[in-house]
Amino acid sequence: MRAETPPGGPEQHPEWGPFGVPLFDGPEAQSLARVGVIDIGSNSVRMVIFDGAARSPAYFFNEKILCGLGEGFSETGRLNAQGKIRAMGALKRFARLADAAEVAPLLAVATAAVRDAEDGAAFREAVRTATGLEIRVIDGTEEARLSAQGVLLGWPGAEGLICDIGGSSMELAELKGGGKVGMRASSDLGPLKLMGITGGKKALRAHIKAEVGRLANDFAQRSERLFLVGGSWRAIARIDMERRGYPLKVLHEYRMTPQGILDTIKYIGKTDIDVLRASTGTSGERMRLVPHAAEVLKVLVRKLRPREIAVSSYGIREGLLYEQMSEALRKRDPLIEAARHSEAQSARMPGFGRQLYRFVEPLFPRARADKKRLIRAACLLHDVSWRAHPDYRAEVCFDNATRANLGGMTHAERVYLGLALLHRYKSNRAGTGFDPALLDLLPEAQVREAEILGRAMRFGAMFAVANPSDHGTLVYRSKRRELILTLHTDAGRDLFGEVAQARFKALAAAMEVEAIVVNGP
Repeated sequence: MRAETPPGGPEQHPEWGPFGVPLFDGPEAQSLARVGVIDIGSNSVRMVIFDGAARSPAYFFNEKILCGLGEGFSETGRLNAQGKIRAMGALKRFARLADAAEVAPLLAVATAAVRDAEDGAAFREAVRTATGLEIRVIDGTEEARLSAQGVLLGWPGAEGLICDIGGSSMELAELKGGGKVGMRASSDLGPLKLMGITGGKKALRAHIKAEVGRLANDFAQRSERLFLVGGSWRAIARIDMERRGYPLKVLHEYRMTPQGILDTIKYIGKTDIDVLRASTGTSGERMRLVPHAAEVLKVLVRKLRPREIAVSSYGIREGLLYEQMSEALRKRDPLIEAARHSEAQSARMPGFGRQLYRFVEPLFPRARADKKRLIRAACLLHDVSWRAHPDYRAEVCFDNATRANLGGMTHAERVYLGLALLHRYKSNRAGTGFDPALLDLLPEAQVREAEILGRAMRFGAMFAVANPSDHGTLVYRSKRRELILTLHTDAGRDLFGEVAQARFKALAAAMEVEAIVVNGP
């Protein structure tokens, strides 16, 4: 399944064309260049500082402490005593770090544990006195809305249901077309709350079934896709990857089928927790929540009956960043914005990416809009790893594309982009550490197309370091099986030296066509 693209696509512009006018370095985006978010949850306390292109931000800082503020709440109605000590220590540290990093704005929110505990207000006041942090307590439906907005940061135009599980609560929100958040609901189905239910497994399962049934009635219309947000869901997804032997260890945009999820839940039930923890690298604190979260997910999948389940690494923290954006910035393609920012920061010739795109675009005359955005991204990223050692540059390019924190891409599209960038620097995959199992994520025709794109970028970047289309143009005649390079200028004929000739022939060979060079006006 393809990733969603922003409604209407990028704006057309006389100079920038389908790239749209850059926004990442505009005044609005610059005001969001370094935003800090502190999320005080029932299980964890985390601070994230976003940096870079606001529409697809990098994580300048990301740290969490599993404090367990909500542990034991069912019995006491109060925040966990040890959890408060640990949370206060973490918040003091975070406030100091944010001040040193000159973060503005710094947003602090608290969810179910602080919201429901009888000593929640006193804890907030103690934090304010000790750190100066003003903590905003949000209710369950607001938590659902912000989590949904976090999903939209990674998937512009996404549709379906998001399900965000925390330590003490679980929220559902509807995502409609056009980036709109619809109905929202909250429940007490967080694992820490469920641990306080007495009566054994039978009582626990009855409670989960009743609560999920209530939620399912509120969201009666079946959604094609269920987006999972939250650490416990991600832990289950890691186990699913391990069980399947999945070759790409990127959780964001990982897709599962309902039956696959149910098979993994069975696997969790019959496998020792310590074995699961060791095989997935999950912390002990997180893993002990997984069995309760798995019980919830099993009922949720059976009741809601989605056709597909997708994992989102973006949630409430990213939703708070999304909240600061204008509608124009929200509609931008996160992949293209991030690629342009990377080019501006790291490429030898910033701005050459769009020139290279215009040069190679004629080779893909039947490409749809979703494919053209990948070609644009590849051209923008084609040179950002030039500082890597030449022996490892192709490998670094592939790893950057497939493992980078980029939104708006499926796993298949990550592999496509990575392959294109690998072949930008190397004619074959031998000796690059490339895992052949990754090719299972991409149809064979797409593997070949990515290689052709890489070889086209390799030729275009070698042919001219600026404005290659001024000196020569490419024409692909598929029926005649011909690739024609027309050299327009004396400079173009001089630039088409021996190395450029060899790379042009290699491109034609990859396309399985005849290489033809002609002189034009």
